[in-house]
Formats: sequence, structure tokens, C-alpha cells
Amino acid sequence: MKDKDRDRDRDRDKAIFEAGIKLGALYHQFLGTPVSTETAESLETAIKRSVSLQPWVSAVEVKIDREKVLRAQEKGRGTESPKKFKYCELSGEMLDVKVVVLRGQVEVQARVKYEEELAYPLMRLEKVAFKSPPKNLKNSSTKSNASGRTTKTA
Repeated sequence: MKDKDRDRDRDRDKAIFEAGIKLGALYHQFLGTPVSTETAESLETAIKRSVSLQPWVSAVEVKIDREKVLRAQEKGRGTESPKKFKYCELSGEMLDVKVVVLRGQVEVQARVKYEEELAYPLMRLEKVAFKSPPKNLKNSSTKSNASGRTTKTA
């Protein structure tokens, strides 16, 4: 195996690993967070911004299902009146999160989304793609900075 192929395979493996770590971390970090239909948008933003800070993350999309939030809100908690407390806890069935990780020349798209037929919030890879380096950058290279973001140098 050529060094170039070995590096590409390592980047692929690391990108896949990092995507899985990102999804697992956000899932376990944010489940149980108080949420309502009024605060769902700000929680989406908080999750997106938090995950975006992590190394090699190039894009994040977070959707919280408002219908499921509303149903959980209306259900209430235990014997308490549903109208007394107008919030619920974020659950896996409310989340649909996509994360894109770019490591070297490899882009991985991963997602956690509740699958009704499985009754389970499934984490999965949706795409693994090998990117070609830009052709118009002669004698340049890409470097990862301290946060893992790639920068181009001439």
C-alpha cells in the first residue's frame, strides 16, 4: 500500500471515528435538557454551536421535532398538571442531527435520528467521500490548526 493511500485510509478512519464521537457526545450531553416549544430553537442553536467548536467539524444541522415536544409538554410529569409546568425533557425521539466532519481529504456525514420502525434514535454514517485537493493551489498545502480546522498555506 502506498503512503498516500495509507494516509487517506487513516484520515477516513479518523473522520468516521470523530463523527461517531461527536454524535455520541451531543446525544448524551443534551438528553434530559429542559425544553419547550418556545425554547426549542435556542436549544437547537446551543447544540449546533457546541458541536461546531469541536475539531474537524465543518457543518452541523440540528432539528428538534416541535410536535413531539408539544406532545411531551402536554403529557405533563407524573401527577402534576400538564398546564402547571410548560416544558418537558429533550429525548432521543425529538432529535434529528447531522454532522459533517472533514479530516484531511475525507468528508464524513453522520446523523442521529429517531427511527419510528425501530423505536430507536439511530446513529449512522450517511456518506463517506474522498475529496480531491484544489487544483488551483500550486505549491500549497493544508494544515490543521489547534482546533482541527484546516487552513491553506501557500
